[in-house]
Amino acid sequence: MNKNEIIETLKSQYNRDLRKQIVRSLLDAEKEKDTDKQYKLMNQIFSYVLAELGWTMAKNAQNWDSTPLEVMTEVFPKITTSKWFMEQKLITKKHIDLKMDNPE
Repeated sequence: MNKNEIIETLKSQYNRDLRKQIVRSLLDAEKEKDTDKQYKLMNQIFSYVLAELGWTMAKNAQNWDSTPLEVMTEVFPKITTSKWFMEQKLITKKHIDLKMDNPE
């Protein structure tokens, strides 16, 4: 599946109000420091995006491809304001830095 197909699939499965509510719930959970349930949901959706794109860290470390995060920002309004999103960016940056420091 390409980026636009994934975006359309997610938008059809989660209507706009539901997508907004998911992000709102995520942000509220982060404020309350009770993120387990919300992070699990976001991770499941993000895993779906990664799988549909055929995205792997090893394959994309040399020529960084941020398409999975772009899909998430397109589908879920204001996800970029969440700690979950920042963690995804930090995790991938750490993996890239590690990969660059230790090329195979």
